[in-house]
Amino acid sequence: MSGITGSKLNIRGSGRIAKLGTDGQALTSAGAGMAAAFEDLAGGVSWQTIETGSTMTAVAGNGYWVDTTSNACTITLPASASVGDTIIFTDYARNWGTNGITIDPNGLNYQSKDDTFTIEYGTDGMSLAITYMNATQGWVPTIDEAVADVPAKGNQEGIFGYGNPGATAVTNLVSNAGVVATDVTGVGTGRERLAACEYGGDKGIFGFGHDGSNVVSMTNLVSNAGVVATDTTGVGTVRQQLAACGYGGDKGIFSFGTTPMTNLVSNVGVVASDVTQVGTGRDDLAACEYGGDKGIFGFGGGASNTNLVSNAGVVASDQAATTGTARNIPAACSYGYDKGIFGYGHDGSYTDATNLVSNTGVVATDVTGVGTARGKLAATQYGGDKGIFGFGDTGSAQNVSNLVSNVGVVASDVTGVGTARYYLAACSFN
Repeated sequence: MSGITGSKLNIRGSGRIAKLGTDGQALTSAGAGMAAAFEDLAGGVSWQTIETGSTMTAVAGNGYWVDTTSNACTITLPASASVGDTIIFTDYARNWGTNGITIDPNGLNYQSKDDTFTIEYGTDGMSLAITYMNATQGWVPTIDEAVADVPAKGNQEGIFGYGNPGATAVTNLVSNAGVVATDVTGVGTGRERLAACEYGGDKGIFGFGHDGSNVVSMTNLVSNAGVVATDTTGVGTVRQQLAACGYGGDKGIFSFGTTPMTNLVSNVGVVASDVTQVGTGRDDLAACEYGGDKGIFGFGGGASNTNLVSNAGVVASDQAATTGTARNIPAACSYGYDKGIFGYGHDGSYTDATNLVSNTGVVATDVTGVGTARGKLAATQYGGDKGIFGFGDTGSAQNVSNLVSNVGVVASDVTGVGTARYYLAACSFN
């Protein structure tokens, strides 16, 4: 019904109507009973005129048709509530997927989380009923009916780390506004040609690479405050020029590279032993999440084929070559909660082309590039639903960055911050 990641509570609709159990969690019902449950509840509220503004204040006992055709809407809940108070919100124009609603609990808890969490709903055709339970649980969704379930992940901050020149261990944090910070003194073995991904919903992990002398398999965990830990003894076959992404909402996967193997990462950051590689072995590729809980590896090895990753961490066989230009050393990240983007790389010369990935894992044709053409860069999510490409190589090391909007539009260059470098990695945290 909801996914909680760090300080963001992203609820995109679960395609069900529910009644509360004794622990405050929703117990699902189905079929005619679902429709009856909504009708019974809706009949007990006072329906208001259509709301079209960018803000509104809700009153207990009321039902609201919220029309977000022209703009998103922030809804402020009552400052005080009594047990059993109920409010209903319905997507009047079936447009919440484009312009969603944000709920401000106004000092009260929402689904046991305090007022510091951001609560968003963004599924077309959704109807939402919330009931005040008690001070601990606060407002709890009792009906959550939608046309699709998009489990969303919304980490707010990111981190670029490691890279060349010098097989460094330096890192640069990315704020929730996409601002890259100055260098943080490196922790762990300096290396390049490594990969990174999220795990645990709000943390990250750097893994594998080349330390300037040897190919390695050690990893470094990243806390939900962006602090990089010391080396963890490596598990799995040493390799470099691999890629990594999240899957399942709270786990990660390293795969491909110079020695084609796969290693899953648990939701507590433990790297598993080797799994035999599926798909064409290749290096210098990229990977990102899509669909909220799945992943995709793409490009690399002079090819444009992709391999999807299920929400159980199973890598699929090669998809037919994508419609994008075959290339090496691109980067990739997620955006818009459930979509992804591959960008930049080398297709005989450095390119700035990008390819969007739909929420079903379909890679689109090339989009004319924006920003400095380069390869060996990294990318990560930030701000919950946006992305950033950073650093890279044009024949010389770069520290330029390019932001990606929540609809997948790449912005022009931002003047670099931090040590210029390439063959680095990046992931998000919260």
